Amino acid sequence: MIIDLVTLKNSPFNFEYSLAPDEVDMGSDEAKLKNAVEIKGELTKHIAQTDIEGEIFAEIEVECSRCLQTADERLTIPFSVSYVTPELYTEEKESELGADDLQVSIFDGAAININELVREQILLNTPEQIFCREDCQGLCQQCGANRNLIDCKCIEKEIDPRWAKLKEIK
Repeated sequence: MIIDLVTLKNSPFNFEYSLAPDEVDMGSDEAKLKNAVEIKGELTKHIAQTDIEGEIFAEIEVECSRCLQTADERLTIPFSVSYVTPELYTEEKESELGADDLQVSIFDGAAININELVREQILLNTPEQIFCREDCQGLCQQCGANRNLIDCKCIEKEIDPRWAKLKEIK
């Protein structure tokens, strides 16, 4: 969804729409959108900047960080972004970014692509580690078996070579 700020008459402008999974480029095969992404928000046009606030609702499918089985994760992402033109953004070459600067984006002043904002927010808010369940035991380091499905007993069989001589004392 592209909002043309030149022809936008009423501010604040409320919007609500959905994107099909194939319309959002996740950038890799690690995470896939399961269903349509729902977006609700409000755009407020000011003299010097344009603010967008809202929420994104998405369901992603990723591999469990421990056992590599597929796991589903529901994301509810509140967002608040301010758009400014390059002229109004800081011109200092070496300026320190503050926490507020992370919520500021630069745009041409004519239109805002909400789909790009949605993609960015989903990628930023996808957790680094997702587990298929809380007590996931992961893969066996020896044989590679999924320890949630079978008990391979590899850990019991392995003896640290530094302590192997102590076993002979018995």
